[in-house]
Amino acid sequence: MSESTDLVPERMLRRAEAAKYVVATYNVPCSPKTLAKLACVSSEGPPFRLAGRFPLYPVSGLDDWAKKKIGPLVRSTSEVRRVA
Repeated sequence: MSESTDLVPERMLRRAEAAKYVVATYNVPCSPKTLAKLACVSSEGPPFRLAGRFPLYPVSGLDDWAKKKIGPLVRSTSEVRRVA
């Protein structure tokens, strides 16, 4: 197999970079402290791996997590109740 056909490993972000990525890409409020709390007390946060004691968040996991936090497109607030 040649080097040009090898798979490129997925980009992993440290916690502060991950929070900035979510805000910049999806305009979803996110802070490093929120990600830290979710990692400790909840299973509602984005997936991560540990490199020693440092969490690394794959970009694909951040994308999936942020998209789930955004609600459906509606035309009025009365639609929100029907969709939920």
